[in-house]
Order: sequence, then structure tokens, then C-alpha cells
Amino acid sequence: MPIWHGERGKKKTGGKINLYRRKRKFERGSNPLMTKLGKERKSLVRTKGGGRKLRALAAQTANVYDPATKKTQKVKIIDVIKNPANPHFIRRGIITKGTTIETELGLARVTSRPSQHAVVSAVVLEKEKKE
Repeated sequence: MPIWHGERGKKKTGGKINLYRRKRKFERGSNPLMTKLGKERKSLVRTKGGGRKLRALAAQTANVYDPATKKTQKVKIIDVIKNPANPHFIRRGIITKGTTIETELGLARVTSRPSQHAVVSAVVLEKEKKE
């Protein structure tokens, strides 16, 4: 059964609501796409209105911005360190927005949505000073 974003109607008492129509194609959703760490793979998806959206199935490079030098470089992703979306995503190598990744420049936090934009953009995390 597909994911449905239509209104089901809610009743506080838990009573049954008879729906006035069936599901519509434009109310249909899609399953979440998990961008993995690996060889670059992308897919093209048709969106509402006939537009197209690129989605990253797997990524191995990231556009990393370094605030110290104020420059962006395309570097290789070495590993997934932390994922606030789900702790199990770390061992599976899944990259989502907010994920901390290890790159050639150091640790970086992902600022883009790879499953929506097909690009991994990140910002280098400042190293903690030990005094």
C-alpha cells in the first residue's frame, strides 16, 4: 500500500469518520531514500507538475566549506561518524542532513539533503582547543 498524504479526518473521541472520497494520485507520497556511503549513484524522479528531481542513492565525495580559509573543496568522504537522525545509520553508512562525516579536511557536518538534492554539502567543524 502506498504512502498517503491525504487527509484522513481526525475525531477526538476516536469515532469512525466516513471518507467522502478515495485516494488521489497527487496525494501519494514516496518511501524515504537512504543515501549511502559508496560509489556515486543518482536517480531521476518525476515530481508533481512534470518537474524532475535528482536523488543521490550513494555518494563518495562532498563539497566541503572551510570557514577558516573561506573556500569550498570537493573531497572524499572517508566515514560516517555521527548521525542525529538515527544511531543505527552510522554502521549502515547512511548520510542525511546533520550527519557528521570524516573527510580529508577533517570532521564536517552535512548541511544539504542528499536524498533531495543529490549533492553532499558540508561545513568543516572547528577543532576544540585544549588548554
